[in-house]
Amino acid sequence: MCLAMPALVRKVDGDQAEVEMGGNVWQVKTGLVPNLKPGDYVLLHAGFALEKIDPEQAEETLRLLEEAYGEAANS
Repeated sequence: MCLAMPALVRKVDGDQAEVEMGGNVWQVKTGLVPNLKPGDYVLLHAGFALEKIDPEQAEETLRLLEEAYGEAANS
Protein backbone atom coordinates (compact mmCIF):
# COMPACT_ATOMS: atom_id res chain seq x y z
CA MET A 1 0.00 0.00 0.00
CA CYS A 2 1.25 3.47 -0.84
CA LEU A 3 0.36 6.64 1.00
CA ALA A 4 0.68 10.17 -0.37
CA MET A 5 0.56 13.03 2.11
CA PRO A 6 -0.40 16.69 1.58
CA ALA A 7 2.52 19.09 1.82
CA LEU A 8 2.74 22.88 1.56
CA VAL A 9 5.10 24.26 -1.09
CA ARG A 10 7.45 26.86 0.44
CA LYS A 11 9.92 27.46 -2.41
CA VAL A 12 10.24 26.35 -6.03
CA ASP A 13 13.53 26.06 -7.92
CA GLY A 14 13.24 24.52 -11.37
CA ASP A 15 12.11 20.91 -11.03
CA GLN A 16 12.57 20.88 -7.24
CA ALA A 17 10.69 22.44 -4.38
CA GLU A 18 10.99 22.87 -0.65
CA VAL A 19 7.86 21.58 1.03
CA GLU A 20 6.64 21.51 4.62
CA MET A 21 4.51 18.95 6.40
CA GLY A 22 4.03 18.64 10.12
CA GLY A 23 6.81 21.10 10.85
CA ASN A 24 9.33 19.12 8.78
CA VAL A 25 10.87 20.48 5.57
CA TRP A 26 12.00 18.41 2.57
CA GLN A 27 13.43 18.94 -0.89
CA VAL A 28 11.26 17.11 -3.44
CA LYS A 29 11.14 16.58 -7.19
CA THR A 30 8.32 18.43 -8.99
CA GLY A 31 8.69 17.31 -12.60
CA LEU A 32 5.23 15.69 -12.55
CA VAL A 33 3.49 18.91 -11.45
CA PRO A 34 3.95 21.96 -13.69
CA ASN A 35 3.42 25.57 -12.61
CA LEU A 36 3.87 25.15 -8.86
CA LYS A 37 4.26 28.23 -6.71
CA PRO A 38 4.79 28.86 -3.00
CA GLY A 39 1.53 28.41 -1.11
CA ASP A 40 0.31 25.51 -3.29
CA TYR A 41 -0.37 22.13 -1.74
CA VAL A 42 0.84 18.91 -3.36
CA LEU A 43 0.44 15.22 -2.66
CA LEU A 44 3.89 13.97 -1.66
CA HIS A 45 5.12 10.39 -2.00
CA ALA A 46 8.68 9.07 -1.80
CA GLY A 47 10.26 12.45 -2.51
CA PHE A 48 8.03 13.31 -5.47
CA ALA A 49 5.17 15.78 -5.76
CA LEU A 50 2.49 13.75 -7.54
CA GLU A 51 -0.20 16.36 -8.09
CA LYS A 52 -1.43 19.74 -6.92
CA ILE A 53 -4.45 19.59 -4.59
CA ASP A 54 -7.05 21.99 -3.29
CA PRO A 55 -5.87 23.86 -0.15
CA GLU A 56 -9.10 23.12 1.73
CA GLN A 57 -8.82 19.42 0.94
CA ALA A 58 -5.16 19.40 2.04
CA GLU A 59 -5.86 21.18 5.32
CA GLU A 60 -8.82 18.89 6.11
CA THR A 61 -6.69 15.80 5.41
CA LEU A 62 -3.88 17.11 7.62
CA ARG A 63 -6.39 17.88 10.39
CA LEU A 64 -7.84 14.36 10.21
CA LEU A 65 -4.37 12.80 10.26
CA GLU A 66 -3.45 14.88 13.31
CA GLU A 67 -6.67 13.81 15.01
CA ALA A 68 -6.06 10.12 14.22
CA TYR A 69 -2.41 10.29 15.21
CA GLY A 70 -3.24 12.01 18.48
CA GLU A 71 -5.80 9.33 19.34
CA ALA A 72 -3.38 6.53 18.41
CA ALA A 73 -0.59 8.08 20.46
CA ASN A 74 -2.83 8.30 23.53
CA SER A 75 -4.06 4.69 23.41
